[in-house]
Amino acid sequence: MASDLDTDTAQAHAMFRSFDGMEGVPEFVAAPPRRRTLIETGQAVYPGVLVALTIALAATWLSTHYTAPVMLFGLLLGMAFHFLHEEGRCVAGIEFSSKAVLRLGVALLGARVTAEQIMSLGPAPILMVIVAVISTITIGLVVAPRLGRSKAFGVLSGGAVGICGASAALAIASVLPRSKDSERDTILTVVTVTALSTVAMIVYPLLALRLGLNHVQAGVFLGGTIHDVAQVVGAGYSISPQTGDIATYVKLLRVAMLAPVVFAISVVATRAAGDAAGKGKIPAPPMFLLGFAALVAINSMGWLPKIATEGAKNLSSWCLVTAIAALGMKTSFREVFAVGWRPIALMVGETLWIGGFVLAAVLLTR
Repeated sequence: MASDLDTDTAQAHAMFRSFDGMEGVPEFVAAPPRRRTLIETGQAVYPGVLVALTIALAATWLSTHYTAPVMLFGLLLGMAFHFLHEEGRCVAGIEFSSKAVLRLGVALLGARVTAEQIMSLGPAPILMVIVAVISTITIGLVVAPRLGRSKAFGVLSGGAVGICGASAALAIASVLPRSKDSERDTILTVVTVTALSTVAMIVYPLLALRLGLNHVQAGVFLGGTIHDVAQVVGAGYSISPQTGDIATYVKLLRVAMLAPVVFAISVVATRAAGDAAGKGKIPAPPMFLLGFAALVAINSMGWLPKIATEGAKNLSSWCLVTAIAALGMKTSFREVFAVGWRPIALMVGETLWIGGFVLAAVLLTR
């Protein structure tokens, strides 16, 4: 299995070498690679990690001063430094940041959620969120092939829209089967879902007030529809503290769906690959999902002091911004612009679906 330091290019070269062997060309059999020590790994990755972290710092500064999504700044700045991933000392660290650092950031998201927060909402919002998330992913899965996109892209876009925006896109992309378009699809999903979430943060509070929703109903609507956590908080507290609190809890319920959804996708993808090879085994849950679930359980039991919870949240944010910067460095603007309008139309449709579904559920329970 490829490590977090391997590049996709290196994996492709290995595959083509195996094809040469199939054609009768003697294949050079190298000695098994020696396992790197921790010090050697650190020396290999620190230039690229340092670059990704520097871009994350710049993105955070820009986000703070211009009140725009930090993920979008991190992604665009990273793409401007795409040349660093083509060759040189930064490649290993960029790969490490886009994989290992990403998984750590997703695992630490568990510190945001407790079982008490989820149960305090009552059964109706919980059922609403479960149906909304599953139906949005299903729509992506069904519609994507009709628009000339892969089913994997449909799952990726539906999960990003249905769960928690860029963070969900990164987590789902880490367990989907790899293809030549994987990096480009992930970048496109992050850009589009972040832009749609920013638009929703401005438009949805106005819509809630226009429809005469009370503070509780508005909180459920905003938390159940806006993609990213930060935009949910901004939209909710722009109406009232009560609306902000409820919107945050509903959003965290959607975040809690991340672990079972990503695990289910991992199982289906692995079984499909196994069946194609004649062996369909159910995989063990990815370690970062176990970490996510463990943090939710520990936090629910009250074993995490407030300083540890806040530290985990902050570290998670930094890890995700660093990972998105690294992912940006792995992708060129030309590749993103080559995809056309259909993927964007799909994500707009998914956004309209989950918005309409949640709004209908809120209005029917008035």
